Amino acid sequence: MSYKDSLDYLYSLERFGMIFGLDNISRLLSLLGDPHRRLRTVHITGSNGKGSVSAMMAEILSRRWRVGLYTSPHLHSFTERVKINDREIEEGEVVRLVELLRRKVEKEGGPEHFTFFDFTTAITFQYFAEKEVDLAVIEVGLGGRLDSTNVITPQVSVITTVSKEHTQVLGSSLSEIAREKAGIIKEEVPVVCGVREEEALKVIE
Repeated sequence: MSYKDSLDYLYSLERFGMIFGLDNISRLLSLLGDPHRRLRTVHITGSNGKGSVSAMMAEILSRRWRVGLYTSPHLHSFTERVKINDREIEEGEVVRLVELLRRKVEKEGGPEHFTFFDFTTAITFQYFAEKEVDLAVIEVGLGGRLDSTNVITPQVSVITTVSKEHTQVLGSSLSEIAREKAGIIKEEVPVVCGVREEEALKVIE
């Protein structure tokens, strides 16, 4: 399998569109031995600024530790999505990881339908676990509660802002959208919140 073949396979999964929920990603991760459970993470969501906050946090933390960064979407190359101390994942590693999980799905049986983001998230967690990062900064793809990244129990959760976006998926009101964002909050995990709108804050608190 070449790098192009790997990307062709990944992008072929877009035919399934968006499938929200944690069942598919959980099954994919199970095939890999649940690598996300071996990671210390920071989980970041928000209507605006989550990508910038993720990048800045990873940059600061990487001055002392080995830090993974997972963001989406990419601008030019798929490898931009997955970095360790600002170094993008190598194309050869993408090929290896895609082939690893694809074969496990075919051999052991995986979810009938899984998305591009499910698969990409699973191989990213595998990569970070293999490379033994000290910390992984994980940006939510969309929303939070039902996002594929929400299988993790982080060291801290971050909600940057809440505004009306993706209303056809997340809801039409600030409170509905805030509820989806607040879905990344886990019991006994600290939360850093930059939300100022009272309607949204009431839900988050």
